[in-house]
Amino acid sequence: MTLYLGCPVWANTDWKNLLYDNDLAPSDFLANYSRFFNSVEGNTTFYATPTTENIQKWLQQSQADFRFTLKLPRSISHLFDQWQPELLQQWLQLFLPLRNKIGLLHLQLPAHFSPAAMPWLQQMLGAVRPLYPLAVEVRHPAFFDKAEHEIRLNRLLRDWETERVIFDSRALFSVAPTTVQLAEAQRKKPYLPVHAIALSQTPMLRFVGVDDPDRNRLYYQPWLAKVRQWLHEGRSPYLFFHSPDNQTSPLLARQFVQELGINHPILQPWLAPPPQLNLL
Repeated sequence: MTLYLGCPVWANTDWKNLLYDNDLAPSDFLANYSRFFNSVEGNTTFYATPTTENIQKWLQQSQADFRFTLKLPRSISHLFDQWQPELLQQWLQLFLPLRNKIGLLHLQLPAHFSPAAMPWLQQMLGAVRPLYPLAVEVRHPAFFDKAEHEIRLNRLLRDWETERVIFDSRALFSVAPTTVQLAEAQRKKPYLPVHAIALSQTPMLRFVGVDDPDRNRLYYQPWLAKVRQWLHEGRSPYLFFHSPDNQTSPLLARQFVQELGINHPILQPWLAPPPQLNLL
């Protein structure tokens, strides 16, 4: 069992003098990020497909126990009604060199993906699961009905040993949008019921907080007990922490782990120089 912890990105210049030394080059961000976090939400793959050279760099620059959680491209997830299996296979094949470091692929479906499209999801599971672990995020209200549609979805995912992403934005929507960053985050993020569920050995939680540590603590308190339960059951949960502009995401993640009370690399001093290898 391992707690995989991450933020939505690793390349954030706003983290200089917080997580990164001020003189650190962007090309070294991933290597430094993976000293403290052992996972990341690969949001960039949602918008653009990386080159094979970039994938090789990710492989080389990340720690041995690091696990990427990569989003399938929106050209697949959001254009599901224009299904092109060959494009999916090309994308899946591209990431095979990184396969041993992929913790989960993340299929984030749009709000208009309704129960009527479930046959497409079954096709996706059949195509992806033989190659990679998968987590599916749904946003249509029908999948939160605690009845027919939700039961059917959960049963399908469990049969394919696929996780259902938990998205908790309650802290974000508990405050008035008093800043541009808050307003933009509330415009972009969904606000849906939160159903704590684990359908596989790798439950996945996306927690969207604010820049107020006390308010975040109020909303993540129940997750402390749930994560402890998952770890006690031998599961390896993936937790990703967001904030309105993600400037304080590393601080939120660290605060959570401090209260969780387990040993994790995120608790090391961030701006300390990396340990020197003993070559003797």
